[in-house]
Parts: sequence; C-alpha cells; structure tokens
Amino acid sequence: MTSHDATAGILQRPYLLATAGACALVFLAAFESMAVTTIMPLVSRELDGAGLYALAFAGPLATGVIGMVAAGNWADRRGPSAPLYASVVLFAAGLLIAGTAVSMPILVAGRLVQGLGGGAMTVALYVVIARVYPARLHAQVFAAFSAAWVIPSMIGPFAAGVVAQLSSWHWVFLGVVGLVVPALAMILPAMRGVRSAEGSDAAATHTPKPEAADVPWAFGRMGWAALAALSVLGLNLSGHVPGVGWVIAAVALVIAMLAVRPLVPRGTLGAHRGLPSVILMRGAASAAFFGAEVYVPYLLTERYSFTPAFAGLALTGSALAWAGASAVQGRMGSRLGNSRAVRIGSALVLGSVAILLVTTLFSWPPALAIAGWLFAGAGMGLMYPRLSVMTLALSKPEDQGFNSSAMSIADSLGGALSLAVTGLVFSALTTTAASFAGVFALTSTIAVVGLIIAPRVTVRRPSGTEIAGDAEAHSAPEADDVRA
Repeated sequence: MTSHDATAGILQRPYLLATAGACALVFLAAFESMAVTTIMPLVSRELDGAGLYALAFAGPLATGVIGMVAAGNWADRRGPSAPLYASVVLFAAGLLIAGTAVSMPILVAGRLVQGLGGGAMTVALYVVIARVYPARLHAQVFAAFSAAWVIPSMIGPFAAGVVAQLSSWHWVFLGVVGLVVPALAMILPAMRGVRSAEGSDAAATHTPKPEAADVPWAFGRMGWAALAALSVLGLNLSGHVPGVGWVIAAVALVIAMLAVRPLVPRGTLGAHRGLPSVILMRGAASAAFFGAEVYVPYLLTERYSFTPAFAGLALTGSALAWAGASAVQGRMGSRLGNSRAVRIGSALVLGSVAILLVTTLFSWPPALAIAGWLFAGAGMGLMYPRLSVMTLALSKPEDQGFNSSAMSIADSLGGALSLAVTGLVFSALTTTAASFAGVFALTSTIAVVGLIIAPRVTVRRPSGTEIAGDAEAHSAPEADDVRA
C-alpha cells in the first residue's frame, strides 16, 4: 500500500469505485424498502390480503436468511463478486413478480424471491468492505451506507404514495426495477476494482487470496437456514389454522431457535459477552424497530385517515434521523465508544416504541407518534454502524464471511420473527385499537430485552478493562477468542 493509499478516504482512489457501486446498491434496497412499507396497507386492502400483511414483510426477511448463508459461504470460497451479481438478479426478479401480481399470494411469492436476493446482497457487500477497505475506514463506509438512505427516505415514501394514488401501486415495484440498470452500471467497474485490489494486495504480500477453493460448500448450514426460513413462514401462517394455531406457532418458534444456532457464533442465544452479544443485539434491535415500523403507516391510515403519501412521511422522518445519527457517530469516531453508542441507541428505540404504545392506548394526536418515531431512527443510526464495525473488528479474516452472514441473519431473522408474532397478535385481538396496542406492547418488550443485552457487547480483559470491538481490538488476543 502506498502512502497515498494509507491516507485515502472512501471517496478517493483506490476506493472510489467500490464506494460508488456499493452505495448504489444500498440506495436501490433503501428505495424499495421505504416505498413498499408505505403502500402495503393500500395493497393489502386492494388484494384483500389483510391476513398476509405481516407475511409480506416477514417472508422476504426469512428467505433472506437462506441468501445470507449461501452468499457468505460463496464469498469465502470465491470472493464477493459472483454472489453480488447473482443477488442483484434475484432481487430484480422478485420485484418483477410482485409488480405484476394480481393476488396477495403471488405478491408474497415475489417478495420471497426478492428477499432471497436482498439477503445475499447484504452479505456480499459486507465481505467487499472487509476485503477492500482498511479497518480505519469501516465506520465511514457504514456511515456512507446510511447516507445512501437519505434521498430514498426523503422522496421514497411520499413518491410511492403519490404513484399508488394517481396510477397504481404496481408501478412502485416495477419502477424500482429500473434502478437496477444504473446500479449495475456503477457496480461493474467497482467490482473490477475489487478484484484488482485483491490481486495487488496478494502479490505485494506474497500471500494467497483470502478466498480458497478448499473452503467447502456449507450445505448443512444452508439446510439449517432453509429450516429457519420455513419455521418463520409456518409461524406466519399458523394463525389461519383454527383451534391449534397457537400450538403450531409455538412449535415453529422453537424450531426457528434451534435452526439458527449453527448459523451464528457460539453463545449468541445465551448473550455471551463480545461478538455473540453483538450479533444478538443486532437481532433484538431489528425485532423491536422493524416489528413496530411496518405498523406505523398502517396506524396512520387506519386510525387517523392519513393518505398513503402522508402516512409515509413518518418513515421519511425516521430514516432521515437514522442517517443523521449515523453520520454523527461516524464523525465522532472513538470519542463515542461503541458500547456507549449501542446503549444510547437501544434506549432511544425503547422510548420511541413506548410512545407509539401510549399514543395508541390513549388516542393521542398522531403528531406525537410521528415525532416519537424520529428518535427510533436516531437510535438505530447510532447502533447499526457500530454493531457492523464491531462484527468485522472481532472477526478473523477466515471468519469474515461467516460472521457477516451471522450478523445479517440475526438482523433478518429477528425482524421476521417479530413480524410473524406481531401479525398473530394483530389478528387475534378483536378491535383495531387493541390490535395496534398489542403490537406496540410486544415490540416494547423486545426493546427492553435489547436494552439489557446492550452492555454485554463489550469483552473484558483479565485486567478488568473492556474492549468493545473498536478497530484496534481486531489484533487483541481477547478479540480473537470471542467465538469460543
């Protein structure tokens, strides 16, 4: 590495192309996420699909787990380029199916394909970051990813609502497909730069590339991922089985917990200190935030008669707060410790979901719920980049694919399980007010669990001091042992 490379930022050579391509793909996923969340109440009403509302969100998160495991294994074998290309194709195919759907089951099927590609894309991008960028730039890259949400957050929800009202919600899905072409146009030269960087680094150090042909295909882990995904789908559909639905739900939840164990670092479900708790915290944060967020526009349209366009503005504000907080934590660097950022973020999410709960219970003005949801976005903006940084910092090079996959699995599976259970709660209660209150009570409970886990992301040295996965912790012996 030259002295220029040693001081280069993420928007300077040799990192510019990789940054541009990766952020373009994040932009694509962000626009789709914000737009679809906004229009789904309208889609559900038009297709008479209220019973599959939660599955339309939980389904892609569940199938995303399969994509994450496959992409992580593939990236460890051959590098991130091929899995990244394949994931983008699957993502676009799912959008096409959903955009041409004439019934709710077909739309959900498209969402399942879309989730498969989206999950793989997330892991492939994380491995790109680990392989190309030095540790000093990781926080900046993840902050750039959050910044890539800004424009979709500003225009996505409102634009989706307007398109759905003036034309058809179908074009919200089909329009996002059009973003694939410019995204690929940017990522192709970027990935050539990735391969060039990997090759030059290997030549300079006289070491083989990180990916190796002798890394086996992890068919066992893929099977566990498929079982976890099927369990989530079964949990979502259990409410349609009269009499024994709750029994099926309980069994599906237990199977999901058993299936996820081989997919994450040892000790994750037990909240062991260090990397296991980092991964678990990612899942808890996702469960609390996304389990509540998909019901925010639903609440505003059903209880307060908002149009889809204006209901989406609540998501816009939250996403902007997410990006702003992420930018702040990126600038603060080590002045804001990773552990402190996670604790503050988890407290903000808990407070915001609690505001939604009391607003629903006491029929307070919707402005309070909208304003309160800003703090949830800010809390996630503080937590998510730091949890990503800690995951990479506490990973050995040969574990980068596995741990990146585990983080994304916890992220998606946490949200999917939360959405599945909130969907059951929402359907089981008899009044609209009680249904929304039940959802926000459950997600508040999950947020409390996250607040309890947050202090455990640190690793104690024998001297009694703590490390929290900062960049320099990667070389510490304690950091290398956290998977044990």
